[in-house]
Amino acid sequence: MLSGKDFLLLAVSFGSLLVGVLAPDLCAPLRPFPIVWMMLLLFLSFLSISISQIWQTACRSPLRIAGFLTFRMILFPVAVALLFRLIWPTYGLSAMLLAGISTGAVAPFFANLLQANMALVLVVVVGSSLLVDGASGRLNRSWLESLAADVAALRSRGQDVVLVSSGAIALGRRHLGLPAGRLRLEESQAAAAVGQIRLAHAWKDLLEAHGIAVAQVLLTFGDTEQRRRYLNARSTLNTLLALGAVPVINENDTVATAEIRYGDNDRLAARVAQMLAADCAVLLSDVPGLFTADPARDPDARLVAEVDEITAGISAMAGGPGSDVGSGGMATKVEAARIAVSAGCHLCIASGKVPHPLAAIEQGGPCTWFVAHEQPVAVRKQWIAGTLKAAGDLVIDEGACNALGRGKSLLPAGVVAVRGRFDRGDAVRIVGPDGQEVARGLSAYSSEDVRRILGRRSAEIEQLLGYRGRDEVVHRDDLVVLKPRAGSEGSAR
Repeated sequence: MLSGKDFLLLAVSFGSLLVGVLAPDLCAPLRPFPIVWMMLLLFLSFLSISISQIWQTACRSPLRIAGFLTFRMILFPVAVALLFRLIWPTYGLSAMLLAGISTGAVAPFFANLLQANMALVLVVVVGSSLLVDGASGRLNRSWLESLAADVAALRSRGQDVVLVSSGAIALGRRHLGLPAGRLRLEESQAAAAVGQIRLAHAWKDLLEAHGIAVAQVLLTFGDTEQRRRYLNARSTLNTLLALGAVPVINENDTVATAEIRYGDNDRLAARVAQMLAADCAVLLSDVPGLFTADPARDPDARLVAEVDEITAGISAMAGGPGSDVGSGGMATKVEAARIAVSAGCHLCIASGKVPHPLAAIEQGGPCTWFVAHEQPVAVRKQWIAGTLKAAGDLVIDEGACNALGRGKSLLPAGVVAVRGRFDRGDAVRIVGPDGQEVARGLSAYSSEDVRRILGRRSAEIEQLLGYRGRDEVVHRDDLVVLKPRAGSEGSAR
């Protein structure tokens, strides 16, 4: 959706073109410096370009990219040339050339028009106070329908959406006739067991009305912190997204103990965003964002539109719970923002008390943005290379070394020896035939299993191990090359 800035940019771009045609003398002072101005515009344009994001967008939406390029480079210039032949024939050729050149001035507008700057993976948190009416204990179905429409619109643009949904306990307590106020642990778990099936059914009905498959995923704190469970959860979620489904995640309250609290889904969502290397997370709340003080008590409290760094002062602004239904206050949201930003994920806190809350954010509605300063992939690579302690070594041949240098994954055919003992998901050093570490990554197999499949083709893994795992010993997404090499194709991809 186009913003006011986009319309302004469009007006300035085409207005400048008209001024140059109708009143060329006004531009006379700038004639000696065309190269300087062009270099400046191109420099500013390329500052915001992420090659990896361009490639990901092209892979996800090849038809849209092809259609846009056809329109931008062929149909639009021809249409402009025909129009000028009717109005100002002298300038027909010049107008066509200008229309066919993507300059730095109009590049941001067209990037937004194409949605090339959108988040590719978006995690959306829906709090209990939004899902469930505090007085009746029933679902706010009309509001949920508007949110489902927003999700469908994002999916139609090629964006992956993950929903982290509270509300199971709040729904279940009404059906069990539990009293208002704080519940005992066993009562919370019983309410979650009853409410979860109703919550999942509601999401299924709402999203399948838009032709979207829905998957229920129940997680606990341990699933995001323990290595093997973390990898299993990540693999499942990535597979669901690849198959076009929308995962609906909730805390597994029926088996959780200390982590059972309304609002813990804020932190859980941040861990999920970290797990999936998401670009953006949105926490829909009963308040429009972070305020400098409690707006209910201080009439001078101001909404903080953007947080560039989470300082002690920012943390001090966070208050307690804002409703009787949910117990996750601003403090949990700021902590979630800290986790997300450290993983390279932007995080937005916005009000969910409006229809179509995600569309409202896109249209410039009030909210607080916590800004990440690095890309999720870059953060993950730094974590693998510099934080994790290697549990063992994989010795590879020269062909695999060369292939890793070209960004390929490590296949079992390229592994010649295994050193040490490690489990699936542990960090390993990848060592070349000269004994030098060339890369570091997360192994998809234990050391025992790698010893059984080393030197063999990926098609033989199931026969050798008795189960079908990944084709790669270390996938390129879980690998950091420390010593790139050039060469011929090897046992990696």
